[in-house]
Amino acid sequence: MIDDTLLEAEEKMDKAIEVAKEDFATIRTGRANAAMFTKVTVEYYGAPTPLQQLASFTTPEARTILISPFDVSSLGSIERALRDSDLGVNPSNDGKIIRIVLPQLTQERRREYVKLARAKAEDAKISVRNIRRRAKDELDRIVKDGEAGEDEGARAEKELEALTKRHVDLVDHVLAAKESELLEV
Repeated sequence: MIDDTLLEAEEKMDKAIEVAKEDFATIRTGRANAAMFTKVTVEYYGAPTPLQQLASFTTPEARTILISPFDVSSLGSIERALRDSDLGVNPSNDGKIIRIVLPQLTQERRREYVKLARAKAEDAKISVRNIRRRAKDELDRIVKDGEAGEDEGARAEKELEALTKRHVDLVDHVLAAKESELLEV
């Protein structure tokens, strides 16, 4: 019972780390990256559809992305969705593909992105701590109900603390990598 609780907590913490990594991938750096567009949705035949399902992406140069829609009739709605997104890009449409040239990031904009990355990292840490709290409550309930001894409960809580610390440190590590990527000129 205790091992199940710890295993479930670890799986949820791993998932929180994956979500944090996906969130970091959407933050724009100086280089073109198709992951920037994972959160962009396009109104396609009346339904909001992820851009990744409507087009393919190529990066011919470091700061240029070409978006080739599978259905050319969706070109206008893809362009509109890109303009309305919070990515700060200006797409140009040539009738077949959409070309996005990413402007050079200013130092001020880089600092804003670092703040955004830190906020996303803090959200991930909060998520990990909430998972720890729920698991600790479950461990306390197991000990209280007599399903496990107090020594086992104390050992499990130490394991849970170590697990939490490892995941929080992992979030810090991923954040540090993203910050260095953002501040690199």
